[in-house]
Amino acid sequence: MKKQEIISRFVRQARIENYSEATVKNYVSALRLFLDYVSKSQVEKISDDDIHGYLYYCKREKKYAYSSMKQVLATIRFLYAKVFHRPVSDALDIKLRKPVYLPSVLSSKDISKLIKVTDNLKHKTILLLIYSGGLRLSELLNLKVGDIDSQSMRIHVRQAKGKKDRYIMLSENVLTMLRSYYTKYKPSDYLVEGQKGGKYSPTSVQSVFKTALKKSGIKKSATVHSLRHSFATHLLDEGTDIRYIQELLGHKRLETTQIYTHVSSHSINKIKSPADFIDL
Repeated sequence: MKKQEIISRFVRQARIENYSEATVKNYVSALRLFLDYVSKSQVEKISDDDIHGYLYYCKREKKYAYSSMKQVLATIRFLYAKVFHRPVSDALDIKLRKPVYLPSVLSSKDISKLIKVTDNLKHKTILLLIYSGGLRLSELLNLKVGDIDSQSMRIHVRQAKGKKDRYIMLSENVLTMLRSYYTKYKPSDYLVEGQKGGKYSPTSVQSVFKTALKKSGIKKSATVHSLRHSFATHLLDEGTDIRYIQELLGHKRLETTQIYTHVSSHSINKIKSPADFIDL
């Protein structure tokens, strides 16, 4: 079977199984690299040693991190199980050890600084929207004008990660800013649109955030996603039940949300350091 035919079958099967276009795109990118690596072999008949060799190559030579290795494994498993209809190789029966990294979190004062130093109303609205509801970048970009419900004070996040819908709260401050924003920019379809209409670009949002971070003088290592981390952590600091936070973030498993307990000051600040009991 030729390379392009394999890719076409792979894409068709993934779409039949209702994978998101973003996931299909990422899988196809990983698939192309795998097919290039095994190009001298008959890809349907390669051995476990060949697969192990590729996985080792990805880790040692390409220096893939956990998420990239996870994607490689998922792609090859899907290829053999769903395209070649072959039992999944023992070489793919691997459980990756996930590294635990604490999320980068900004304080409430940091968030306030970011908003205040951002003069452009569209840019200010973008930052406040992401923080106010713990939105992923893709979720912000996919918001439509009709997803803002000012009557029930909530925002409808449609077909987010895992193809799930959810509702998040609509802040009074955000609603006030959105009204000013709508009056000035008059978006017709997507809530945040580019200069010529259509969906705003992710690189533009990242640029907005970097500019605000630099102007605010904040020295912390942070990205747009830090606004989502900060949303969750600040809710936890205020004593919000972690299961509500899980729902607001759209996490499938509670364990994913529990990472924020490691950076929240809600419990830590109640504990006295033994150094406080020493006479100096």
